[in-house]
Amino acid sequence: MIFIVVFASVLIAGVTIFQYKGQAEDYHKVYLERKEEQLNAQIDYILKNTTWEVKTENLRYILEYKNAIFEASDVLDINFNIFDLEGNLIISSKPRMAYDNGVRNLDNSVLHGLANSLTKRYVERTKAAGDRFRSSYSYILDPKFKPIGILNIPYYEDDTFNEGELGQFLIRLSAVYVILLIIAVMLAYLISTYITRSLKAIGDKLDQTRLTKQNQKIYLDRPSEEIGALVEAYNGMIDELDKSAALLAKSEREQAWREMAKQVAHEIKNPLTPMRLSVQSFQRKFDPQDSQINEKVDEFAKIMIQQIDTMSNIASAFGSFANMPAQQNELLNVVEVVHLSVEIFNEESIEFKSEQKEIIAKLDRTQLIRVMTNLVKNALQSVPEDKLPKIEVSVFTQGDDIKITVKDNGIGISKENHEKIFEPRFTTKTSGMGLGLGMVKNIVEAFHGSLEMDSEQGIGTVFTITFPKFKETNEKDN
Repeated sequence: MIFIVVFASVLIAGVTIFQYKGQAEDYHKVYLERKEEQLNAQIDYILKNTTWEVKTENLRYILEYKNAIFEASDVLDINFNIFDLEGNLIISSKPRMAYDNGVRNLDNSVLHGLANSLTKRYVERTKAAGDRFRSSYSYILDPKFKPIGILNIPYYEDDTFNEGELGQFLIRLSAVYVILLIIAVMLAYLISTYITRSLKAIGDKLDQTRLTKQNQKIYLDRPSEEIGALVEAYNGMIDELDKSAALLAKSEREQAWREMAKQVAHEIKNPLTPMRLSVQSFQRKFDPQDSQINEKVDEFAKIMIQQIDTMSNIASAFGSFANMPAQQNELLNVVEVVHLSVEIFNEESIEFKSEQKEIIAKLDRTQLIRVMTNLVKNALQSVPEDKLPKIEVSVFTQGDDIKITVKDNGIGISKENHEKIFEPRFTTKTSGMGLGLGMVKNIVEAFHGSLEMDSEQGIGTVFTITFPKFKETNEKDN
């Protein structure tokens, strides 16, 4: 709409200027022709009523007799020059001006143009000091239509009036189109807003669409046919997406349980094999008369108890991971709880740091101790036997967050295992189920926190826990 208004204004302005120039051209042309015809009529009248012989030599005396030609010039308000057939000036309405301007003899180009003209009329156009001039040349005929002289009428093309009118018209036209442009901009804005409002609503919903959450359908009041079809297609997609999400979640749960069952079976089979071999060996070698039978029975019992304890630990670990205890949130001093968790190990290689004596958070004491125990235990186990362990545990605040870091000087974790380290089944140890870090991550995220890891092979690993600090105002609001 804006383009049409602007284009129309430019087009109409151009057409108007072209039309004004055409009209001015026609006006000057017709005006000069009319004046020339009138003056020629006066000359013909003088020639018909003179007593002199009508020829070139007497032309000056005939026309100057009683100032007849000059009176006609004044009445018609037009200047003229009369030349003989060879182009020599005979009479001028303003002789002084003619001589000052050098109009004494006609150029050969004028004589040639007049002689070759079918209408026996020749018009010369010139420019001087930015002004445009026309000069018409025509033959003066005797009563027998024989040329006896040349009539020249100089004419100045005065476009001052037309240019003033054109300027006024363009100003009024511009004012009209400025108003139309403002109206067009407002209409374009309203129409585009109306059209894009529905599209923006659809776009916002598309941006919010996720496979892992409940997506909302779009409901519009009286949408256009095209928008309605688009909304209907989007709502249909949401229905299909919900079905796909449900099937995917079900498939993932089934796959997770299958993987968990495989892991449980694998871990249980590990102690069953030595138990079976121990029983078979004890059965073959059992001798009631052996003098060391009591020692062998005790050794056999220790082996069986050890393997049974291993199976019990496996069951407890998987049970702890699958069924996390309910959170018992309470206001506690994180510095004190973490320090207590570190002291449980009673290791000189573990160093606790905190510049603050009290940092309050709303957490579960037991689960926080569980998290710290797992991380510190992993840190100790990551240090090889030929290296002196050095574990640093730090507690500090950063803005509105509480930071707990556990840093070790162990073997580190390779880059290809960074993304796998928190998976429930993944472990780099030769023993254990690989559930520790997965369980720690679940506990931390349950308290709206995050667990991050930064590790470099041969240097060590740093685990960083971030919890939101307790705010009394939030507590009162809740």
